[in-house]
Amino acid sequence: MIRVVLPTHLRALARIGGETTLDVGARTTLSSVLDALEEAYPMLRGTIRDHRTQQRRPFVRFFACERDLSHEPLDAPLPEAVASGTEPLLIVGAIAGG
Repeated sequence: MIRVVLPTHLRALARIGGETTLDVGARTTLSSVLDALEEAYPMLRGTIRDHRTQQRRPFVRFFACERDLSHEPLDAPLPEAVASGTEPLLIVGAIAGG
């Protein structure tokens, strides 16, 4: 089981109290985690990645094991600590302004 932590506004949209756990199958990638997340919580479709291109939306970042995974290919394997459920995958809403 993969542990996923969402930003507050997406937790509220999906009605998740804290982190959520997902079964993503044998291959643990950002893409497989996002697929499982959108299947479990259909209201999140289009909030984290674009409907058409499936690319990460601007101002959304992915972190795991103290590493920024935002620019990694979506089909790259996630760190073993995330795949084993020891560490969570953090989906973070970036903030911009001036």
